[in-house]
This record gives sequence, C-alpha cells and structure tokens, in this order.
Amino acid sequence: MLETLNSHECLKVIPLGGLGEIGLNMMVLEYGDTIILIDAGLMFPEEDMLGVDIVIPDFTYLHRNKNRLRALVVTHGHEDHIGAVPFLLREFAIPIYGSPLTLALISEKLKEHNLTDRAELHRVLPREHIDLGPFHIEFIQVCHSIPDGLGLAIRTPQGTLIHSGDFKIDNTPIDGRRFDMARFGAYGEEGILALFSDSTNVEKTGYTLSEKQVGNALREIFQECSGRIIVAVFASNLHRIQQVVHLAREFGRRVLLNGKSMVVNIRIARELDYLDFPAEEEITLQELARLPDSEVLMLTTGSQGEPMSALSRMAFNDHKKLKVKAGDTIVLSSKFIPGNERTIQNIINHLYRQGAEVIHEQVRDIHASGHASREELKAMINLVRPRYFIPIHGEYRHLVKHRQLAMIMGMPAENCLLVENGMTVCFDDEGVSVDERVETGRIFVDGKGVGDVEGLVLRDRRHLSEDGLVIASLVINKETLELLSGPDILSRGFIHEEAKPEILEGAKCVIYEVLDRLIEQEFELDCADLQTEIRKELKRFFTRVLNRRPVIHPVVAVI
Repeated sequence: MLETLNSHECLKVIPLGGLGEIGLNMMVLEYGDTIILIDAGLMFPEEDMLGVDIVIPDFTYLHRNKNRLRALVVTHGHEDHIGAVPFLLREFAIPIYGSPLTLALISEKLKEHNLTDRAELHRVLPREHIDLGPFHIEFIQVCHSIPDGLGLAIRTPQGTLIHSGDFKIDNTPIDGRRFDMARFGAYGEEGILALFSDSTNVEKTGYTLSEKQVGNALREIFQECSGRIIVAVFASNLHRIQQVVHLAREFGRRVLLNGKSMVVNIRIARELDYLDFPAEEEITLQELARLPDSEVLMLTTGSQGEPMSALSRMAFNDHKKLKVKAGDTIVLSSKFIPGNERTIQNIINHLYRQGAEVIHEQVRDIHASGHASREELKAMINLVRPRYFIPIHGEYRHLVKHRQLAMIMGMPAENCLLVENGMTVCFDDEGVSVDERVETGRIFVDGKGVGDVEGLVLRDRRHLSEDGLVIASLVINKETLELLSGPDILSRGFIHEEAKPEILEGAKCVIYEVLDRLIEQEFELDCADLQTEIRKELKRFFTRVLNRRPVIHPVVAVI
C-alpha cells in the first residue's frame, strides 16, 4: 500500500529546467525547511543564440531560498546534468552526491573553474542510502550511454517518489551492470506516490538497440577495412569506446586518441578501472607515422561536426598534425542531433573529398541511444505503478506523448500531470495540485561573462548578422554646428563600398541635410539628440533605396 505519514506540510517539486527542452536539467524538491536539487545541467546554444557558449538554469529561486538549500544529488555525468555545477557552486556551497564516475567528471570541471576547495563530494553506489533532512534516498542502477547512471527512490513524509534519471533497459550491457528491475519492482509493490520518468525517446517504438548490437556492427566494419579506421564518438560514451578498443586489440590495431575531452575522459575511466585499455595499446603521433595503415585506429571527438573539433579540422584539411587520406574509413558512431544535420552532412562531404569512406547511423547500426523507447517506458510504469505520473526530460511534444502513453497504460488522466519549468507541483494530504509558477529562465554564458548577455544583446547580434553595420562619424563645432571633419561612413556586412559608392555618398548627403536643418532651427546642441536624428534619417534613407535595415551607429565628436 502507498506510504503515508501524518503530515500537514506540502511536498513541493519544482523543475527549474529540462521540461519542455532538451538539456538544462534541474529539479527542486522542497519540504519544510529543506530543499534538495536533482541535477544541475546545461544546454548548448540554439542557432539564434549568437556567440553564446553555453546556457545554464536561472538560480533566482535558489537565491530566494538559500538558507534552506541542503544538497545536490546528481543522476549521471552528462553535460545536460552536471554542466552547470561549477556555476552553482560559485554561489551555493552545498555538498554533492553522485556515483564515482560522475563525481570524477565534476571534479575535472571544478579544477578548470578553480573551485576544488569549495567542493564537498560524497560518493554513492547503487542500493546505498542517504538521509537529507526529511528526504531518504536510495540510488538504483540504471543503464544509459555513460556508466554509473542512477535512478532515485526518494522517501518523503508525503510518500515515495521515483526519479528515473536518464535510462534504458539493456539486458546485455557492456559492463554487466543491468537495469535494476528488482529494486524498482520492490518499490512498486510498496506503493509509489509519483513517478518522474525520462521522455526523450517516447516517439520511438519498440525497444532501444542494445550496445552489444552496435559492437557487432562495428566488428563487421573492422573485418572489411584494410586502411586506417577513424571512429568519432562522444567522449562520455565509455561503453562504445570500450567496444572499439576491444576490437582494435582483436584486429591488431593500436589506438591514437584525438581531442581534449577524449583524452581526459579516458584518463578518468582508467583511474577508476572503468575501462580495459592498457597504456601500451595507445600510440603517439610520432608512432602513428611509423605504423602501416592496417594497424591504426583513431578515436576522436567531433561526431556532431563541431567547428573546432579534430574531425572537422581534418575534414577541411586544417589540422596541423593529422590528415585524412584515401583508404581511410571514418565511422561517425553517434546520432545526428536535431539541428546538426546540415553541419554533419557538410563534414561528410568534405571527408569524401579527402578520399575517405564515411559510415554513419543512417547506413549502418553503429549507434544505440541511451534513452528508453516506448516499450521500455511502459515497462517502467508497470514496475513502479505510481499514483501520479509526471513526464520529464524532453521537449513539450515528448512530455505530451509520454503522458498519453501513461494513460494508454491505464492511468487516470487526472493523475497524469503535464508540467513545465517553474510550475510548482504540491503533494499534500488532500492529493496533488499545481500551484503558482516560480521564476525560471536561461542564463547565457559568453566567455567569462555569466548572465551579461540578455535578450537585447542577442537581438543586436541577430540584427548585425542579418543586416550589417553602418558607422557614421563626424566632428562639429559646439557653438556654430559647423562641420569640422567628416562625415565619414564605414560599412561592414551591409554593402561593398566599392561596388555601390553612390549609396554611401547619398548617406553623407543625408547627414549634411540633417545639420543644415538643425542650424536653420537654431538647434541647441545635444549629442544624444543629434545622434538620434542622424540614425532616424539614415534608417529612412537605407530603407527607401535598398529596403535594408542595418544597425546604424552615429559617432559625433564636439570641439
């Protein structure tokens, strides 16, 4: 039967990110004077976020409740779950609980941000328990595309919550650590208040491909190839990396590592004994030149066509030390992330121009998702049998589809909640309600600046990228408004000055007319007003003659 304890407090669950979007995962659990966080992730910038490096959740709600914030619990080591940890720790000195690999990846980040002294890291293992005030948490083994993924069973005074983390049900995992059906099932027998379940792959029917099947497809490629093999893969996908390393050993190839994150992650995995990859099987760039092509395997980053990645630079023949050549086989062992398709296809075309053969997920089964497909999502609901169901981790359509799936499984519609970022889900003795929204949002990180790039700045960047820039500079006498120098017109990204000089000459005439008119009106000089007038008239001029709207920046010096 469902766990119930006498209480008149409301158990609040508030997503601060990750619901209605891919990435940015962060969830608040709040009871009485205690708040804990589940995950602190980032998202990578969308196309319209020009110049932005990463995006992190807005911590406003946490600042308002700083004295109650107790701990951060992390489900696994992907960027969309740990990427915001350094920014969180800068502002909140709280302990962090996670699995060994997850904490090792977090530690590496904290070193880069000079925050090691601020970190209080607590290692947890599957089936271990911790107490954080009114929250009693058991960590449950799940399968994902990175080792050490954890689901959470969270006992609270209002009942037990299950948070799935990112998961799939893989019965043949590479490391032998199977999805712990027994523990999820045991909690289901006991009674669950609410299930919060990963929605990323809800649109995919059937079951997610096992990582072992990917290994079989990779083995076929190794059997076929006599030249160099270059495998591009996410550096966090240690299961895939392990299979590739084993195949290299089997087929007498030695391994060159390429890409900073690849080198770092493999070092961490070796230190934790999560990877069977002896150092003697690795080669340097100097050794690469001495080996025959049939004995070479390269493991590299850049499977998503990232502009500065090693693979992209190799494709464009811009890498100082590595070149693609005829006879090479390039394996892009990852999914084409939506939005990256055009970039990846461009990389593929350039790799073919270099004489290589390219194999990707659309032609061979060389990638397996780390997320559960529909049949596995059904299995999770059947195991847990919650009173309430709340889909998490996905864009809005994923949440809708997952809610519909729960209802197909027999759950009442009123018990399947569609929740977005900032909505407060309150569990109390009367049941469940969705109360007021709290402040949420996205904070842009651009270089060393955190939060100083906002909507207006992005709007200006978009404007500049689409319409270009015109700078009009002049020097005038403050008493007479007589023009002492200029006007000079500088154009960037607007028109080619030599191709259409008459346009810029016309712009100068517009400025002369503005000054003549103001002199006739006995205008009292105000630089800001003068700049506004010049901007307004140039805007009208460029719209009339070209139907374009560049960013116009007048610079007026007064002497």
